Amino acid sequence: MTAIDGVPVPVVLLHALPLDSSMWRAQTSALGALGHTVLAVDQRGFGRTPLGTSAAPPSLDAVADDLADTLDRLGIERAVLAGCSMGGYTAMAFLRRHPGRTSGLALFSTRAEADTPEAAARRRAFAGLIGDEATRDRVVEATTPALLGATTRAARPATTAEVLAVARAADPASVAWAQQAIAARPDSLDILRATDVPALAVVGEEDELVAVEEVRAMADALPRGRLVTLPGVGHLPPLEAPDRTVQLLAGLLDDVAATALAAKEGW
Repeated sequence: MTAIDGVPVPVVLLHALPLDSSMWRAQTSALGALGHTVLAVDQRGFGRTPLGTSAAPPSLDAVADDLADTLDRLGIERAVLAGCSMGGYTAMAFLRRHPGRTSGLALFSTRAEADTPEAAARRRAFAGLIGDEATRDRVVEATTPALLGATTRAARPATTAEVLAVARAADPASVAWAQQAIAARPDSLDILRATDVPALAVVGEEDELVAVEEVRAMADALPRGRLVTLPGVGHLPPLEAPDRTVQLLAGLLDDVAATALAAKEGW
């Protein structure tokens, strides 16, 4: 068990779009068995968390504030954040809005740069298509397989089927809201440069949605960032490489505990 003064280091797992916290079940089980405090959350509109109603435009700031409220209710002041894809965007929004509450960071299959105008327009167009009953099913079937790498699609059809099932079951209004929120996010490289904690930036070599160069830019921005590339893996390492993801997170938690001990003892 990795602990600080006998208290397990808490780790928060943030899921990708359009999935939910179940994508982290292997890591939740394995890290919990090692004695870690693990919180896999359903972000706004997914899993068991309702989208709710708001007059404000869609924003990841609201999702980050949801997370802060959850941590407050649980009495958790600081935690390690691990986010995949949309979960990484949420983690960076949390860093911006709630500084000093993150003790370690793992960003999987995500990018710090804001969308270009063209990319943001594509996200908003997707939100419109997913909200239209006439186009929704076709769009889900056409786009969801790209979340997985070619190796996974060829060798693990059950994983592809699982991801498709979760994508089909996702609330279209929530998916549309999330796409619009992601399209509106700011550039976060400045926030990463100011985040001096043990950190990983992880990318699958077969990721069809995020380029290795984009993830390397995050690793370079983070003062203690480390780039990890995973062969034979696409956009969803927690599902495609569950054991390797556990190893990475367990190592990060060890680094966080060692850093806290060194700071306490004045090394």
